[in-house]
Amino acid sequence: MNRRCIMLLALWLGASGHAQVLQYKPTWVSLQRYECPAWFRDAKFGVYFHWGPYSVPAYKTEWYSHYMYVPGHIINKHHLETYGPLDVFGYKDFIPMFKAEKFDPEAWAALFKMAGAQFAGLVAEHADGFAMWDSELTEWNAAKMGPKRDIVRQMGEAIRKQDMKFITTLHHQWLYAWYPTMDPNTDASNPAYQDLYGPPAPRSAFCGSDRSPDPLPDAAFNQRWLSRAKEVVGKYRPDLVWFDNKLHILQQQSILEFLSYYYNSALSWDRDVVATYKGRDFRVGAGVLDLERSRMSEAKDFPWLTDDSIDWDSWCDVQDPNYKSTNRLIDTLVDIVSKNGCLLLNITPKADGEIPQPVQERLLEMGAWLRLNGEAIYGTRPWKIFGEGPTKVVEGHLSERKNRDATAEDIRYTQDGRHLYAIVLDWPPDGETVITSLHATTDVGAEGIEAITLLGQPLTWSIRDQGLIVQLPDERIGEFAYVLKITPNGALVMN
Repeated sequence: MNRRCIMLLALWLGASGHAQVLQYKPTWVSLQRYECPAWFRDAKFGVYFHWGPYSVPAYKTEWYSHYMYVPGHIINKHHLETYGPLDVFGYKDFIPMFKAEKFDPEAWAALFKMAGAQFAGLVAEHADGFAMWDSELTEWNAAKMGPKRDIVRQMGEAIRKQDMKFITTLHHQWLYAWYPTMDPNTDASNPAYQDLYGPPAPRSAFCGSDRSPDPLPDAAFNQRWLSRAKEVVGKYRPDLVWFDNKLHILQQQSILEFLSYYYNSALSWDRDVVATYKGRDFRVGAGVLDLERSRMSEAKDFPWLTDDSIDWDSWCDVQDPNYKSTNRLIDTLVDIVSKNGCLLLNITPKADGEIPQPVQERLLEMGAWLRLNGEAIYGTRPWKIFGEGPTKVVEGHLSERKNRDATAEDIRYTQDGRHLYAIVLDWPPDGETVITSLHATTDVGAEGIEAITLLGQPLTWSIRDQGLIVQLPDERIGEFAYVLKITPNGALVMN
């Protein structure tokens, strides 16, 4: 009997030896007993995707389903010119066009694995109200309409065959007042479509993630949110459930009931799981904090997550994509890992199920870099300092555009308990790396440095006034960040 089983048995029997039910209760005090699993802290890198009926127009943003109904908005103008009046052609009419005829879950999962991802999944339901699974709660789902396939199940099975953890993301709270459900000039007010567009709510009730709607969602909407979230967990047993922000508009008890259900279910599966949250949507300790298109400026003593998109401007496929460079993506991953975080990278499949070639190229380049340098990423932990260099990270929601590309002077550290990894984010023009944070050999090991290598190749180095000076090979190795593996004599200095 393994340690976890012994622990669970002891909890059930209690001190008296009589069977009793011990579970996470729907209270913050109980849920704050949660501990982030080691698999998440070791994984570092995951991939997911935004894909749904909004991928059909592929215009500007995944928020197309909202903005198409906002008078005067550029997307509203585009929709009227391209598809016609909103009472004739509404969002529901994109669903039959979302056929996913080229969708190959096995190939997608293999690509994610080649990219170096350790966890992967999909947006199970975006703010548009369309479920990507075979739901018993709504007919507006991918198994019954559009692709007529259970996308969540098929992706989950393919991802787990590749020995990756499976994740689902849920955005359903955004559905409240997402559509103009009280505007008779649109199809969104038709009661026949209420299960897709949501309950009647005034336009004024729609708000961003930093405010509360007026009026708040009623008990029926809260139950709708809770039932769908529990259905995904019950049917597909995801290893990680990621929530978009704006959970604060729900009754707190709905969130508590979901978390207790998920964590208790995981105990019965004998599986360690993760639930993520943004801002103040959970109490600290009840899950893993997630940052959207942003990073920490300093290392943290708790594990955290960044979700970011491969496209600077959109989370879904669009007609005029603006993809980030592979160099930017790798540097972002390294910076996040050095500060005790993990990166969840979103990609942008086309409506027909094809992953754009530039997206595939970037994933494969990341994977090639990780195959060479993964020991400095996977399973590592932060060192006593996260790094050095002139490029500082600007914190804040959606702040990624405020952060400049890194330079050859920017170095990030990770460690595995035996080695220190100095990850230099660009190749220096003079072939010499100066690590100013290390002024003596004893900064790394109590008895000095034994060796410094680059991809197994020994390098020469010296300690001078300006710090540790490392001589690099005459020719640059690779196109992206490079890893100096520093082996100390004796124990690695950790503080």
